[in-house]
Amino acid sequence: MNAPSDSTATVSQLKERVLAFARERDWEQFHAPKNLSMALAAEAAELMEHFLWASPEESRKVAMDPAKRAQIAEELADVVIYSLEFANATGLDLTEAIGAKMEANARKYPVDKAKGRSAKYTEL
Repeated sequence: MNAPSDSTATVSQLKERVLAFARERDWEQFHAPKNLSMALAAEAAELMEHFLWASPEESRKVAMDPAKRAQIAEELADVVIYSLEFANATGLDLTEAIGAKMEANARKYPVDKAKGRSAKYTEL
């Protein structure tokens, strides 16, 4: 059986897998929102470390470097795992949260004002 990929896995399946992993180890007792948010921030910092001091173009090269790609993938996976476990621990529906945020972003960043610009919505 092939491992699931982005094109076949659902958010629900990923959340269930992460939850099962934590439950098998009796880790839910440690997964308070405070702890999970801190772990998420720490893992995001570890991901950022791979790109520290790199220019935008250099960071693209680093992300594609076969020697570093596996490490970067591990850090990204940690960020997503902690995000999924945070959703599990708080009962948040991640798909609903993303949908609501994307709708809010579309209002703040209308295409006609934001296309090709990196300015904050208050400066458009």
